[in-house]
Amino acid sequence: MKVLHRDVVPNGPGVVKLVPVDSDDLWLVYNLIATGDRVMAVTFRKVLRAKSGGKNSERVAMKLEIEVEAMDYDKEGAVLRIKGKNILQNEYVTIGAFHTLQLQLCRPFVLTKETWDSLALDVLHQASDPGATADLAVVLMQEGLANILLVGRSVTITSSRIEASIPRKHGPAIVGYESALKTFFENVVQAFIKHVDFNVIRCAVIASPGFTKDQFHRHLLLEAERKQVRPIIENKSRIILVQTSSGYKHSLREVLDAPSVMKMIKDTKAAEEVRTFRDFFDMLSNDPARACYGPKHVGIAHERLAVQTLLITDDLFRSSDVKTRQKYEDLVKEVKKAGGIAHIFSSMHVSGEELAQLTGIAAILRIPLPDLDDIEM
Repeated sequence: MKVLHRDVVPNGPGVVKLVPVDSDDLWLVYNLIATGDRVMAVTFRKVLRAKSGGKNSERVAMKLEIEVEAMDYDKEGAVLRIKGKNILQNEYVTIGAFHTLQLQLCRPFVLTKETWDSLALDVLHQASDPGATADLAVVLMQEGLANILLVGRSVTITSSRIEASIPRKHGPAIVGYESALKTFFENVVQAFIKHVDFNVIRCAVIASPGFTKDQFHRHLLLEAERKQVRPIIENKSRIILVQTSSGYKHSLREVLDAPSVMKMIKDTKAAEEVRTFRDFFDMLSNDPARACYGPKHVGIAHERLAVQTLLITDDLFRSSDVKTRQKYEDLVKEVKKAGGIAHIFSSMHVSGEELAQLTGIAAILRIPLPDLDDIEM
């Protein structure tokens, strides 16, 4: 997310001008905007113009500001629709007329709030600088491909993707192979220096199948010494090597499940997910009346105010179906209001995948509810 302008008073009024860059940004905006806020953006509307012989309709670009009454987030189409009444004088749309603004990627908009509370400020901070909340930097690589990921509190950001054509290393092509691999490594080093901030992250992981990670690790440390890159030299003990099946993003779950990584990030959200999921399974095995899963069983447990810890996947919480998403957003809020804890599991984490296999929602209960077993899921 790009922040073009910011004039905000904590717990007071303020205005920001933002540009969503990717779909995660639109999700954060969806969580940032509330009913009663004002949103200004360029929009398009059909207007009738008098022409010789009749009237023609045409789409006209105009700037409108609306007071938000409802929102609809289309995850698949990467569009956030904001519905409300126009409050900005315009020759085509009268004040008080209803209109729907569509917030899309790479299009700026202005958000005005009467009160920027701590929750809204946290979301804005995360949106404007997602790296500032990252616990872990991961270089997922294989020969010719590297993904540099920042794993934060609620999103995983692909900060850089480096691709290169590497020739085979057999026969006469060996010279070309070594040259291409060195160039590839140098590009990854530059991206590593740019995106990995050891003042923020707990550790950096270099992960790959085979020996690519070892080769790159040696190259990184040699380059750091040669160029005197102090952050890398001083934090080389915080760089961990992990074996994965590929250099693609889906292998991130293998990184997060590695014991050496878990030890370094034991107080972070990713580690907390693993511990919470293990606690749930321990409860399911040792005291099954105090653990349940499935929308119906969890819903009944919540109605009885029995949910101590809620586990839910971000696929459910960020569902593209409006009713489903609203249902689970309300559930998370109500569980927290009742004194419980809610964990939203990343679908990119191995625990999130395992939770998805259990319908995507589960709960640890504060009191036993043995009769849940008699209720059909």
